[in-house]
Amino acid sequence: MQPLSDCTVTVIGLGLMGGSLAGALRGHCKEVIGVDRDTAIVEAAVRGRFADRGTVDLAEGVAGADIVVLATPVRTIVRLLGELGPLVHAEALLMDLGSTKTQILKAMAHLPDTIQPLGGHPMCGKETSGIAAADIALFRERTFILSPLPRTSPEALELGASLAKAVGAMPLVIGAERQDFLVGTLSHLPYLLACSLVSTADVTTSADPLVWHIPAGGFRDTSRVAGSDVTMMLDILMTNRGEIVKAARLCADQLDQLIQLVEEGDETRLGAELSRIQRIRKEMYP
Repeated sequence: MQPLSDCTVTVIGLGLMGGSLAGALRGHCKEVIGVDRDTAIVEAAVRGRFADRGTVDLAEGVAGADIVVLATPVRTIVRLLGELGPLVHAEALLMDLGSTKTQILKAMAHLPDTIQPLGGHPMCGKETSGIAAADIALFRERTFILSPLPRTSPEALELGASLAKAVGAMPLVIGAERQDFLVGTLSHLPYLLACSLVSTADVTTSADPLVWHIPAGGFRDTSRVAGSDVTMMLDILMTNRGEIVKAARLCADQLDQLIQLVEEGDETRLGAELSRIQRIRKEMYP
């Protein structure tokens, strides 16, 4: 496969992730083409120099592309993979940016044998969405998970890694099931926890007129991801239900244990447990 610098890259879906990737790739490849179903978004992407040119026509957008990247919600990625098979030219690399991988890679397995499939998941994002939130620095120093299929060639995997490095990310090769297990706890569970925190604050304190004058940085930071795009998060939750539910139930057990120690007023055991957790947190983020 030819080097990234000689490739035409088409990014389908020009929201936060797709727009950021397209913009970050400009200058590292031959041309970046943006595809979105909304004409206004395509025009904004080109005007904002996130893409060299754009279109709302899927077939036109992928014609002649050496790399096609799907940057839509997960279930839309799965649907589009069925449409793209006959449209993408032979030997092209077809990637995605979906946050869950198992269902996507199952759909990729049905692509024509001539197409090189590669799952992708950049470990980054914002609670804001859309092309207006796009940021070419979004991927810098972030892990970019790559999940190849058995049929993915070493050259295709290397090209995918080159793309990740070009936008400043650090590629990490992980199988689909392992990645879904890990991100179920490390990425998807935090969204449910943030939503639960916001909902709890609303239920318990919303009647007090001072409620939103009181929260400090801890509440703001902990609840931040509750502002994430709901359509995107619904797709994530529905396509990684098993891992997320297991992690959430275990989290509930851990919270129940802490609640019990507080309720019992067992300061010695509570302090020991909080200190243990503090040590783990410091090991995670030295």
